[in-house]
Amino acid sequence: MSARQPLLILGTTAFSAEIGDVAAAAGYEVVGFIENLSPERCRETHAGLPVHWIDDAAELTATHVAVCGIGTTRRSIFVDQAAEMGFTFATVVHPAAYISPTTTLGEGTIVSAGAAVAAYTTIGRHVMLNRGCLVGHHTQIGDYCSLQAGANVAGSCSVGEAAFIAMGAIVVDHLSVGSHSVVGAGAVVVRDVPDNVQVVGIPARVVREGIEGR
Repeated sequence: MSARQPLLILGTTAFSAEIGDVAAAAGYEVVGFIENLSPERCRETHAGLPVHWIDDAAELTATHVAVCGIGTTRRSIFVDQAAEMGFTFATVVHPAAYISPTTTLGEGTIVSAGAAVAAYTTIGRHVMLNRGCLVGHHTQIGDYCSLQAGANVAGSCSVGEAAFIAMGAIVVDHLSVGSHSVVGAGAVVVRDVPDNVQVVGIPARVVREGIEGR
């Protein structure tokens, strides 16, 4: 896939505009945004670019690729909509990020400036690695995970699908974070985190159960 292929960003939030900036730095030609909640939003531009209504975007699938610019793990809903219409997805890596050549990135994943991913690690599909986050060696990051700015997941860890690791959180080595769980900002995880819970604090402790990501 050519980095100069026209790219559309799913979402019209301020964060979506930032993802457009990351994609442009990575060499993509960012040509617009796609909205799926309010057709009226399409009457205005976003970050100086046109906004397309999701139902009208099918005609663009043959010539454009997409990436999801939504920070929550629930972006899977929007991604599924776009995939059903026929979009393929770009994998976007900022030139100021480091990815080991022994690591793999899934389609639709975004790696922002200052992020670093160590050796023999697998990053799933539509993962968000935000500014300055760190992922250690031999770690598995599941589809639709979000690692926010400054998060640090150590080596030989496993992070389940659609988990959300907030700004500045730390997961020490050889641990797992369950699917759809949330690790709060600044938390330090020193034991395995089960599925569908929220943990906060130092050391991290469960404060909510039965959640579905963030």
